[in-house]
Amino acid sequence: MLDIKWIRDNPEALDAALAKRGAAPVSADIISLDEKRRGLVQTLQDMQARRNSASKDIGAAMAAGEKDRAEALKAEVATLKTAFPAAQDDERNTSAALADALSRLPNIPMDDVPVGTSEDDNVVARVVGEKPTWNHAAKEHFELGEALGFMDFETAGKIAGSRFTILRGPLARLERALGQFMLDLHIDTHGYTEVQPPLLVRDDAMFGTGQLPKFTEDLFRTTDDRWLIPTAEVPLTNMVREQILDEAKLPLRFTALTPCFRSEAGSAGRDTRGMLRQHQFMKCELVSITAAETAIDEHERMTACAEEILKRLGLHYRVMALCTGDMGFGARKTYDLEVWLPGQAAYREISSCSVCGDFQGRRMNARYRSEDGLKFVHTLNGSGVATGRALIAVMENYQNEDGSITVPDVLLPYMGGLTRIETSN
Repeated sequence: MLDIKWIRDNPEALDAALAKRGAAPVSADIISLDEKRRGLVQTLQDMQARRNSASKDIGAAMAAGEKDRAEALKAEVATLKTAFPAAQDDERNTSAALADALSRLPNIPMDDVPVGTSEDDNVVARVVGEKPTWNHAAKEHFELGEALGFMDFETAGKIAGSRFTILRGPLARLERALGQFMLDLHIDTHGYTEVQPPLLVRDDAMFGTGQLPKFTEDLFRTTDDRWLIPTAEVPLTNMVREQILDEAKLPLRFTALTPCFRSEAGSAGRDTRGMLRQHQFMKCELVSITAAETAIDEHERMTACAEEILKRLGLHYRVMALCTGDMGFGARKTYDLEVWLPGQAAYREISSCSVCGDFQGRRMNARYRSEDGLKFVHTLNGSGVATGRALIAVMENYQNEDGSITVPDVLLPYMGGLTRIETSN
């Protein structure tokens, strides 16, 4: 959430930032609401002060024998008493409208973020590794998985509907191996603390990281008004909500391997074949809580941690600096890691690492104590990485001409002696 004081002082900067994101200017409406709210607050304070003063004056008038004056003061107090609840309601409604308007404003892009309207305007920051070459045609992951008999979309559809997959045997183990490998690397080498967070959260947790109120249709809600997490970013980041942290203990770095649940409401017709875009998927998440001064360096560090997963898996990928029009709601700057999928002959996102400034810190009322006083924490989140998409990448990049899949060396310690995934027939 953006600071209303900053908006009052920088209306042109807000509208310019929104324009970079392809959104209409709103500073005039926001400031008008804020001025109305502030006026109503002052009116309530004046009414209460006058009511208290008049009540005291009644006693003085009665003591002085000024009956008519006392009656006039009583009538004034009665009028104020009657008008006060309506003024309170007006102030509450205006404050709620302002809070809702602020909650729907996206974050301000950093100055070095490329300006653009869509993914076509994203900029390649670097390319790592080489595309694999074979003498045989590359198959897509679902062709490989179904032929092996270890990837089952039909049965998953009967059980749960579209956008679900059943993995069996060695492929199920390979995805589990990927998740364990990621956790071990981030914990043992990169210094993240492993967390097993709740998969169901309340409204305020979703609000804290920016999923609510804007993205309700993208989420799954339970019958007791909780939400299935779309990413472990939600519970991990909210671990510091409503706290005051010691700056000396920052940064805090958390990682978790969890299922994630998304309705994919805006993806009708996209990636319907295979397991690229699912309602349920596994992801290794990275979250950092930092001081203001260290957030940018932490962003580069987090991105490097996610890249290290792909490097150790021997996968070719590129790092994209997202443009203003393609960047997430709460982000100030984002790098996407796009892995090469030979079966599709295309790059596909496998990780997204964002620095959010104090945007989420304000929504969560999470602060830290610095030499200059209390400040809102800065937050970062990134995929470290999505295990389902990593499975796809490994299958397509390590496929053999006979349809088998070679297990990458770094995953061998997790595979129980299995070096190749092939049909048992």
